[in-house]
Amino acid sequence: MEDAVFSRMIDRMNAFPGALAALLAVVNDDDAHWKPPHGAWSIVEIINHLVDEESEDFRTRVRLTLEAPGNPWPSIDPEGAATEREYNKRGLVESLERFASARAESILWLRSLDDPDWSKTHTHPKWGEFRAGDIFASWCAHDALHLRQIAKRLYELTQRDGTGFRTAYAGDW
Repeated sequence: MEDAVFSRMIDRMNAFPGALAALLAVVNDDDAHWKPPHGAWSIVEIINHLVDEESEDFRTRVRLTLEAPGNPWPSIDPEGAATEREYNKRGLVESLERFASARAESILWLRSLDDPDWSKTHTHPKWGEFRAGDIFASWCAHDALHLRQIAKRLYELTQRDGTGFRTAYAGDW
């Protein structure tokens, strides 16, 4: 991966916590904890998932793949963690702060890397081979996936609050 590309990706990752905080500044506590009828995560659950993934998944797995590609990755259970760690009982502001702090740690670590070998490969017993660059790119993409998920939750909140009125003029989700 080129240094310039690596830098741009880190810059986007660095800006993400602030973008999330700005987007969610108008979300009240009830709405942050609201879960749609189809059982998807609330906004607070999404943010707390990001917190845990930041340190327990992506940063850890990129580091292990760069430093010790033959070592096993620690197991994770994102769905189970949401329930076991009671994500939805946490506050939105505190959760955003925890994510910003964990991400700042990651950015410091990423910027400290000296010419990382993104082609180093870890072989996962179930999913096969992953290069360090694959995990890093997935880490960046993970932000976008959850931004889309949060946007969907905001769309669903509007549909809920606009009961009796149609949102079709906005377009289809």
